[in-house]
Amino acid sequence: MRIGVDLGGTKIEAIALADDGTDLVRMRIPAPRGDYQCTLDAIASLVREVAARAQALASGSGVTLLPLAPVGIGIPGAISPATGRVKNANSTWLIGHRLADDLERTLGRPVRIDNDANCFAVSEASDGAAAGARVVFGVILGTGVGGGLAINGEAIVGRMAIAGEWGHNRLPATDAAVMAAEEWPGPRCYCGRRGCVETFLSGPGWLARHHALHAVAREASAEALVHAMRAGDAAARDSFGRYVDRLARALAMVINIIDPDAIVLGGGLSAVSELYEEVPRVWGRYVFSDRVDTPLLPPRHGDSSGVRGAAWLWPRTR
Repeated sequence: MRIGVDLGGTKIEAIALADDGTDLVRMRIPAPRGDYQCTLDAIASLVREVAARAQALASGSGVTLLPLAPVGIGIPGAISPATGRVKNANSTWLIGHRLADDLERTLGRPVRIDNDANCFAVSEASDGAAAGARVVFGVILGTGVGGGLAINGEAIVGRMAIAGEWGHNRLPATDAAVMAAEEWPGPRCYCGRRGCVETFLSGPGWLARHHALHAVAREASAEALVHAMRAGDAAARDSFGRYVDRLARALAMVINIIDPDAIVLGGGLSAVSELYEEVPRVWGRYVFSDRVDTPLLPPRHGDSSGVRGAAWLWPRTR
């Protein structure tokens, strides 16, 4: 058994995964915001509870589990190879801390940490929607925007642990009038730059762009905006069309660079089924090819794919 944790912007999910990939226990709790120690305590408490429930379940079926199952954690950021500290996290209160070391001390268990989009890409490339595909780009569209690249089922991390950080490139330009009116210089990102893909394509970013363009429409969440779009609300439909074009431009940049065998969407916005039909209709305008055959896929494991990938940071027992 290994335990996976997905540390998101709004929730923390944990899973106990058997060696054959079976879910033993899965739990979610709200994610603390703005406080490193509270986040540390919440993760530790959740891991202990998941481990205890898995042990009880195994005992009831006559199975013996390792007493200290290892823990893999997907975070919205990365561990700097230079310092061992968290960097590039949109949960900014994690930045500068030795999260893996602190959790190992707290839990008394071995801990591995990777970027949440890397975990997601590995999960979907291993036994998910893109199983069998050699080159897979995994996308997180949620509270933040991230990307992960898996080749032959293994995450490509890179020399500086920033491979796949698609969300912090500038949104590619399109029509000059649109750029001048809506996209330049672009919203300020938590990373300190302006116009990052994340500021347009995250749930909060999409909602903020909608409110900026349609002052009378005040949907309270991206989910509410999707409902309004499906109900035929003109402002919501207009904002969705702009979102589709921006996502198509941003993914075309990925296709032009790595030409993946599949792209899989994850995060809360991956549940918007219209994206899988509408984005491929548009991205051909921006891809440097006579045709685009890249599959755009929903995640097989839903929004729990990232937590499974975190668990698989620890390989199967040989």
